[in-house]
Amino acid sequence: MFYLYILHSIKSGRYYVGSCADIKKRLHKHNSGLVRSTKFYLPWKIVYTEEYKTLSEARKREYQAKGWKKRTAIEKLINT
Repeated sequence: MFYLYILHSIKSGRYYVGSCADIKKRLHKHNSGLVRSTKFYLPWKIVYTEEYKTLSEARKREYQAKGWKKRTAIEKLINT
């Protein structure tokens, strides 16, 4: 299975949208500072996930969510 995930920075309140096959491993990479785009906003927690059969489907949804650009759209998805 593959996943769309949304992380929330405890430090800054920012959101990060991504996709992967192993959520625990990916969260560990984010919180270890191994992901350049998130290392300055540690620590992160997972606030939302969606499951997909293929990586292609998960990435398609990731790009859709990243295209929203508005924080309110991401928060609306998290709260549903």
